[in-house]
Amino acid sequence: MTQDTARKTTVVVTGATGRTGGRVARAAEAAGLTVRAASRGTGFDWSDPSTWAEVLRGADAAYLAYPTDIGAPEAAGAVGRLAGEAVACGVRRLVLLSARGEERARPAEEALRASGADWTIVRAAWFTQNFSEGPLAEELRLGGGLVFPAADAVREPFVDARDIADVVVAALTSNGRYAGRVIDVTGPRLLTWGEAVAEIGAAAGRELSYRAVPAREYRAHLTGFGVPAEEADFLIDLFEELLDGRNAHLSDGVERVLGRKPHDFTAFAKEAAEAGAWS
Repeated sequence: MTQDTARKTTVVVTGATGRTGGRVARAAEAAGLTVRAASRGTGFDWSDPSTWAEVLRGADAAYLAYPTDIGAPEAAGAVGRLAGEAVACGVRRLVLLSARGEERARPAEEALRASGADWTIVRAAWFTQNFSEGPLAEELRLGGGLVFPAADAVREPFVDARDIADVVVAALTSNGRYAGRVIDVTGPRLLTWGEAVAEIGAAAGRELSYRAVPAREYRAHLTGFGVPAEEADFLIDLFEELLDGRNAHLSDGVERVLGRKPHDFTAFAKEAAEAGAWS
């Protein structure tokens, strides 16, 4: 896509205030695209289809990030309906954020494929920014450690949300090169959760601990974070499924699409610590 074409391209970014959506919006603007933020603050609501057409009409492409989790029971229906509405409004280029290794996410992916859109699916591993933003960051900052239902031996290819955003924007601006494709994105190496917390502690200059607990025991932590009971039950089932080592392998999606290595966890931890994430 030329710079002139980019300036004429409008992309709808759902979840524009979220971890990936905010970064997709900034990366798209940096690429010269016109960004139309879609969040409750701008009148868009995933659970209210009457709010969709106004934000979609006149746009050229859209980034879809379903709130809570792409594997939630209602996600496939919502993604399918929104994708269909987008195509009806003339928005054919759609990129969906999905979850690596999550079988529950497949119905939402299939709903996107069936919409008639020129689709791309980006399957991402656990975000590094989950450690620096939100309840896990608060627990590390205030509690001096992290409790989580990932066994000590389970390794994860933590991926930087900035890499996800750059891959999404590349897919949106590639003149269809990635249409009809699934892009699997990970970080450059595998870490256990305990190793990740240790790296954060080293970067922050603090002694931080990690304690693995059974998923069922972790439910109390979720409700303590303010997660509704029904959503907590869903997440516990999901953690039991995902945190079994199935994602303990790397992919080259970031490098294939962007022509560079993904951000490393050590660099992420250093930058986040300097920004005061765990102070």
